[in-house]
Order: sequence, then C-alpha cells, then structure tokens
Amino acid sequence: MQNQSPPARDAALGLSRAPPNQDEIRAQLEHILCSHEFPKVGRSAAFLTYVTEEALAGRANRIKGYSIAIEVFKRGEGFRQDDPVVRIEAGRLRRTLERYYLIAGQHDPIRIDIPKGGYAPSFVWNEEAPASSDDRLSILRRRFQKLTPFGLGAGIMLGVVMAAVAASAYLLPIGLGSTSHESIEEGPTLVVAPFANLGDGPQAALYTAGLTEELLTALPRFKEIRVFGRETSKSLPSGVEASQVRGELGARFLLAGGVRVSGDRIRVTARLLDTDNDEILWSQTYDDDIKSGDLFNIQSDVANKVASAVAQPYGIMAQADVSNPPPDDLGAYACTLSFYGYRAELSAKRHLDVRQCLESAVARYPSFATAWAMLSIIYLDEDRFRFNPNTNGSPPIDRSLQAARRAVQLDPDNTRAHQALMTALFFHQEVSEALHVGEQALATNPNDTELLGEFGTRVAMSGDWQRGAELLDRALALNPGGGGYYHGTRALAAYMLHDDETAVIEIKQANLQKFPLYHAVAAVIYANAGMMDDARREASSFNAMRPDFIPNVVAELKARNFRPADRARLIADIRKAGLAASDEVEASMLWRPQGSAVLVPR
Repeated sequence: MQNQSPPARDAALGLSRAPPNQDEIRAQLEHILCSHEFPKVGRSAAFLTYVTEEALAGRANRIKGYSIAIEVFKRGEGFRQDDPVVRIEAGRLRRTLERYYLIAGQHDPIRIDIPKGGYAPSFVWNEEAPASSDDRLSILRRRFQKLTPFGLGAGIMLGVVMAAVAASAYLLPIGLGSTSHESIEEGPTLVVAPFANLGDGPQAALYTAGLTEELLTALPRFKEIRVFGRETSKSLPSGVEASQVRGELGARFLLAGGVRVSGDRIRVTARLLDTDNDEILWSQTYDDDIKSGDLFNIQSDVANKVASAVAQPYGIMAQADVSNPPPDDLGAYACTLSFYGYRAELSAKRHLDVRQCLESAVARYPSFATAWAMLSIIYLDEDRFRFNPNTNGSPPIDRSLQAARRAVQLDPDNTRAHQALMTALFFHQEVSEALHVGEQALATNPNDTELLGEFGTRVAMSGDWQRGAELLDRALALNPGGGGYYHGTRALAAYMLHDDETAVIEIKQANLQKFPLYHAVAAVIYANAGMMDDARREASSFNAMRPDFIPNVVAELKARNFRPADRARLIADIRKAGLAASDEVEASMLWRPQGSAVLVPR
C-alpha cells in the first residue's frame, strides 16, 4: 500500500476519515479551474464556483435553477423556467467534471460532482479514482456494453474504440449509463438574438419586438431542438457575435436578423449562424406590403416561415448536424438523426439499425418522449412494411400504440408524439380518432413538415384525396428536400384525382428504390398512364421484394383504410401492370373454405 493515496490507504485499512474541509475543497476547486482539461470558455467555471461557495456557506438547499440563472447568468428576476439555459449548462458541467476526473484528475485527493436531480455539489475523497489505463479501459468496456448491446457488430466496434483509447489513454467524456432526463443530448441548441430595428419610428420598433416574440413561440414547438428562452434573448444585444453566444452559452446556433419599415413596405432579413466558426448557414429576405395585411399577421407569417426553414426535421439545423455531428455521436440525439435518415430512404437495413439505437436510447433515457415517438413509428413499420418483424414480443401495432401513448404522456406538447399516435391509431383501424389527433397536432404546430406530410398521407388514404394532396403540397413547399415518402403519397393522390401528369412527375421525384411499396405505386401510375414497359418493370421489382403482398392484396389495402372504390381501381391497374391480383369478390371466394367464415389475413 506504499503507493496508495492517504484516503485509499485508510479505506484499505478499514479506517474512516473526516470529510474534506473548506480549505481542502477550495484548493481542489482552484486546481480544477486551472487545469487544461477544464474549458476556459462558457460559464462552467462561474457555475462550479457559485454552487461550491454556496454549499460551503451552508446554503446548498437554496441552490436552484432560478438562483443560478440570476447569479451566474445575470438574468433578470423575471427569469422563466422554460428557458433551458441552466439545465443545459448543468449537463455540460457534469460531463466536463466526469472527463476531468477520468483524465487529468484521476489521482486528485477530492472529487467535486454535481449529482443529477439537482444543482447542489457533493465533495468526497476521491477513493475510487482508477489507478491505471487498464482500469480506465475497464470502465469504458462496461459503459460501451451498456450502450450497444447488439452482438458481434458492437463487439467489433468496441475493439476499435478500445484500441484507440489504449493508444491515447482517453475516455469518452460523457456518462453513458445515466438515465437522467437532464443528461440527454436533446439535439442542437439555438439562441434567438433580438432582431435589429433598422427603420425609424414606433411602428418599426413594435414590429421588431413582436417578431422576436413570435419566433420564440414558434421555434420551441420543434421538439428535436433546444431553444434558449426569452430571458436569454432579452439579455443579448441585437448585434451579438456568434463567438460570444458560443463562449457564454455554449449554443450551437444563433438566429439573428433585422427589420426595416419604409413607408408601406416592410423587409425582414434573417440568418442562421454556426457559432463554432461564424459561418452563415442560411439567410433569407422577406418583403411585404403593410397595406396588404396587419402587422400581427405579417410577423406571424414570417416567424412561421423562418421556424420551418431552420428547425424542421429536414431543415437547416438538422442538415448541419448530419454533416457535422455532435461530439457525443453515440448519444440519444444521434438516434433521431438516424431516424430521419431512415425515413428518407425506407430500407429494411436502416430500419433495423434505427430500431436498435432507439431501443437502447429509451432504455437509458426512459423519459425521452421524442425517442419513444420515433420508436412507435419504427415498430409500426414492422407490420405495414414487413421490415424486420420481431416475433418474440407482442404484435407490432400494439407496441407501436403503447410507445406512442407513452410519448404523449411524457410530453403532451411533443409534435412527434402526436404524429406517432395518429399513425398508430390509423393502422389500428381507429381512423376517426387518428384524424382527430392529427388535426389537434397540426393546430399546435402547423409548420412541422414531417407532421404535415404524415397527416396529409392519412387524410388522403382515408378517402379525402383532394385535401390530402393540398396538405402534402404544403409540406413539400415548406421543405422541398423532405422525405421521398411524401412525394410518393403525393403521386398516389394525383393518380386518384386523375391528374396523370402530376402523378408521373411526383413518383419520379420520390425515387425510393429500396422501399417495396414505392415500386407498387409506380407500377399502377405507369400502367394508368399507358407507360407499360415502365409499369411491368416496377411491378416485377415490387413482386420480387414483397412476394407476400399480391396474394393478400385486399387485406393489405384494407389495413391501410382505402375505400372500396379506391381498392378496386388500384387492383385493376396492378393487374394491368402484369401481376395476378385478385379483386375482392375473387379474394372472398379464395379465402372462404366450405361452411366457414371469410378468412382475411392481417
């Protein structure tokens, strides 16, 4: 025991030791803050110093998010709890401390932590500090196994990571085994700077303030991002530098802009910046005539357009994160990016990968509503698309409904949760309730293009092809780069509305070669348009990918809630494309053994 630290020797001898005193704790605090492993930007140092001194002064029970916002972040007394600045910074500080003690501070005598569930610090002798790189590798192995319980592929990945760690003596900088909702990587963080008043007179000032408020209302509806609240925005100057936002708040994105009113004309400029490098990722100018509408409607319209462009599932922020993923790429947020990648491709391979990722995410973060919602849709796709059906548990539709209801219960304002519930109810044959949920979700967030596209699809398939087409057009107009799935549904709507030209254009834009039902829709569209070579090619591809579909075509179309007349038309064109599909009369005869009821496969 000669090489052990005094606390470790005491523990080995079975001796107790008094807790660290104030001087020892302050010395440890200073040692941490001076370390090259502790960030010199942001508010982490001020945060840690404040909570430590408050605890040493006997006021640990008074350390709350509100007091930290006032004392550390210098917010006004009107600070609201819907501003996540303290929660985000607390999560960052916890990860920083964990990294520090796993690397530079592993042999420090005292450990300072911010336990999850609050902001009061703990001070203990660092008796469990790993003494060697072998110990650090053991910790990584246990944590990685918790994160990726997926068999041989995970083992190979673990081997690669272990080799890298052995070479660098580094560990992952985040507690991967945590189940705290606060520690979830909930997606990119955004700060909205007050829009600058570039005009003259009270009207311009009123519009500028109103537009910033509208943006702070519209943006948080997108649950995949975190938006700093009104108090944070109000504390910033309109011309704040991106580097200042990164340094003081740690936010990844800054939305800024200006308003100019001249006579009857109003012009709004908006831009989104990456605070890492001050790069302008997106900018847009909006012009309007004040005489054509009141200022309230104009500012609301502009705010909704800006919010849709930057925050929607396939928008500017999501694209930036895909091309430059966050450091914790193994975290829960990476699963949400993978989910949207899957939705854009709709392949069985990506479905399996995303299901595994999301199941791991909700196991580690059971209160992550967005992950539950996405998992609901993934479970549903086991049934409707026959992607990787899991035969060991309950039916996919039951698991889908259960996951969707849990997501809504966890976060009643979560758009993705309501989208999942709507879709699960639709395939559970509860069409009226599904459309009711969709209407409510759309009223809450009319600019979420993923919701718009899915709701438009459900409306169309239930028989209202015209309204479904209009909703899909709106989704695709707001987000031209959105999922090909919605182009495919828009093509089907055009086919049902006898708009053959649009149907052919849209199905070519969909181009989902790995998605079996894409080929089925393409076959009927091309057959109806007289493009028989294309129709037969697509029909052959579909039958090769889903040989079970045509023998059960009536049941499959009923499961999707197509009306009888629509089913009859689809089956006729499937036949025209060269597939031996039975109509409903033939199907009923095929499935009715003598003296028994009709057997319709699900």
